[in-house]
Amino acid sequence: MGADADPGGGSESLLDRFLMRAGHVLDGGGSCAAEARRHASAFLDRARTEHRLPVSPRARDLTVLVVSELVTNACKYAPGPVLMELRIRDDSVDVVVRDGNPAVPAARAADPRRIGQHGLEIVEAVSEELLIEQEPLGKRVTARLALSGASGPA
Repeated sequence: MGADADPGGGSESLLDRFLMRAGHVLDGGGSCAAEARRHASAFLDRARTEHRLPVSPRARDLTVLVVSELVTNACKYAPGPVLMELRIRDDSVDVVVRDGNPAVPAARAADPRRIGQHGLEIVEAVSEELLIEQEPLGKRVTARLALSGASGPA
């Protein structure tokens, strides 16, 4: 992934804004969510041990949950590979999932009798911010979570 120019007109690249970042191409097969969870866990472990970042157990669990929900949806509903990027900025972690389906998902109305299809509701509930954007070849879903686990939704 290349560096993008600073949209504010400065010389800072977008890469410079992140303390850590890692990208993964997932094949979209049946084990892609499990693979994504392993990548997310390893990424947060490195953030805590190598970079001494305050990754709370709650933040780790919620990040792995969000990765699982977003990647599962992408693998289920989009053709081709899924791209996942994890980024840490100051006190938050971004989970970015790109897929080849341009359809923008929407959380369904709450229904305690419905079995399944609660993924986006869960992601919205635990994320500080959720952004869904159409791209020329699909969409990008970005969920931001607090690293400390002290702030954000319960």
